[in-house]
Amino acid sequence: MDRVAGIETEYGCLVSGEAAQPNGDAWPVRVKNHLFRKMHAGVLDLHYRDYEEPPGNGGFLCNGGRIYLDMGHIEYASPECRQLRDAVAYDLAGDQLLQSALHSLGASGRVSFIKNNVDHHTGATFGCHENYLMKREAQFTPAALGALLAFLATRQIFTGAGRVGQANPLAFDFEIPNREEKVDFQISQRADHIINDIYQWVQFNRAIINARDEPLADYRKYRRLHLLIGDSNMSPFANALKIGTTACILTLLEAGLLPNDLTLADAVRATRDVSRDPTRRWIVELETGETIGALDVQWRLHALAQKHLRGANDETDWLLESWSYTLDALPHKPEALIGGVDWISKKWLLDSFIAAENLRWDDPWLQSLDLEYHNIDPERGLFFGLEPAKRIGEWNQLVRQKDVTRTPPLDTRARGRARAVELFRKSGRPYVLNWDSIAVESRDFMVMGDPFHDYVAEVEEFVRQTSDLPESETPSA
Repeated sequence: MDRVAGIETEYGCLVSGEAAQPNGDAWPVRVKNHLFRKMHAGVLDLHYRDYEEPPGNGGFLCNGGRIYLDMGHIEYASPECRQLRDAVAYDLAGDQLLQSALHSLGASGRVSFIKNNVDHHTGATFGCHENYLMKREAQFTPAALGALLAFLATRQIFTGAGRVGQANPLAFDFEIPNREEKVDFQISQRADHIINDIYQWVQFNRAIINARDEPLADYRKYRRLHLLIGDSNMSPFANALKIGTTACILTLLEAGLLPNDLTLADAVRATRDVSRDPTRRWIVELETGETIGALDVQWRLHALAQKHLRGANDETDWLLESWSYTLDALPHKPEALIGGVDWISKKWLLDSFIAAENLRWDDPWLQSLDLEYHNIDPERGLFFGLEPAKRIGEWNQLVRQKDVTRTPPLDTRARGRARAVELFRKSGRPYVLNWDSIAVESRDFMVMGDPFHDYVAEVEEFVRQTSDLPESETPSA
């Protein structure tokens, strides 16, 4: 991949009756505090990050990532990764950290973290945000942006997590939506909640792409593409497809190689139409008035990636082969994707349960099973009982690594940040720690503007200048 990427995941929390607290967000708070204060998973912020993030609201981790509270949810942001396997493994590290905290607290049988994007009871949605570093000089021409939106609107056919039912969020004009045909099951959890293609302020106006220009790096060289459209994936294979195929498309965009005839008439409507189509024909309309299938969009873009990117490295070749394997299986042998594509896996489980129990799709039991598919506890989550095909199963096991909760990726800025976390935790000195800078006491900030550089030596020297740590505790890189 060799493109810095990372994922931010907001987790739902389910609490059984005997574990319930008067304050509904008590367990996310308790888990966050336990991770930092008892399990020493990182260091808490000592400063306000903004008006909604006071000191102690969250902090950076020993793996270079971050955990914090966001509007009642506990959120994990993975460290910067430039290899596809790392990107998936360090996303899973968030699951491992939260589950280990529940186990340490003796609450794993009564409290569950749910890695999904919808609350069936309230209709609320919570995000899985993707971040991709891009060259500042990348040209987002109308045609290139149109092709990118077409890719993002249609990739849900293999990245969607699936959901029971539907939602009808109101747009800013507060018009009551027209009465729509009832949807029993759809392939994306986020599709119903996306109401704009590109927008800057997205808390109540969620867009496919967040246009806020915040690179968290040298703004003269880089920009950060921040995507809101993706579902949280339980399947590491689906997560790899989501991150890897998007990285390929961005490489083609930077090289000016995306097609100029793939602009959709309405990317938001196409996103919803594809998600809700029970026929699986997944037809979308282009701005020319012509129509094309989502599979055809993906095959066209795959062919371009195959032509220009194949042979770059083994990881890219694996990704291109897995992309074509998945696109071929979707219409011809979808059962081969059980354990690999979440919406197919979930639909198969629900269909089996409906047949066994003689249920209707509006039975509340199915919404409960929908949630339990996303339970991150391997002992309870329905995803973990699936038996995937060899290609999928091997990848899913390969990226489940125990050391990713405590050690950072070795080839990005996250390594230097993780070293700063270690030194700050030992020194007891006041510090300020951000994605792209650190400070100790009243000294000037040390800027870390290049996400491809590990900064370990620079961090050690900077901290040593104001620290009374023994020399033996600050080894060189």
